[in-house]
Amino acid sequence: MVEKAVATLQWRKGMTLASALFLGAWLGATPVLARDSSASDLPVVALAELPAQAQRTHSLVLAGGPFPYAKDGTVFGNRERLLPKRSRGHYREYTVKTPGARIRGARRLVCGGKPPVKPEVCYYTEDHYSSFRRIVP
Repeated sequence: MVEKAVATLQWRKGMTLASALFLGAWLGATPVLARDSSASDLPVVALAELPAQAQRTHSLVLAGGPFPYAKDGTVFGNRERLLPKRSRGHYREYTVKTPGARIRGARRLVCGGKPPVKPEVCYYTEDHYSSFRRIVP
């Protein structure tokens, strides 16, 4: 558990480089700091391989909604810098329902492009932005 937390430690807003390195050393490992990514750096997943809920959310994105959660379609800031760097407003996030979850859960689609109903690219995360996979047809 600690190893996974350290391996996915991100340089968050308010966390200095020194505090990230200290925390990693205190936990016995060196943290992996966030960096600007390119789409080719990310693993890919076929849309058909995603959970049924993610496939439904993707269909809703292409249809322009309606979305079940108020936060769906809001701007995703890419603060973790795991996705390719784009101007603010390029990425939008959408909740992927998690069966049995009483809240939104950790699964999301993040799609980029304009207009939002014709995204250039979509990414899937099942761990609330700690990792992403680029969705391919």
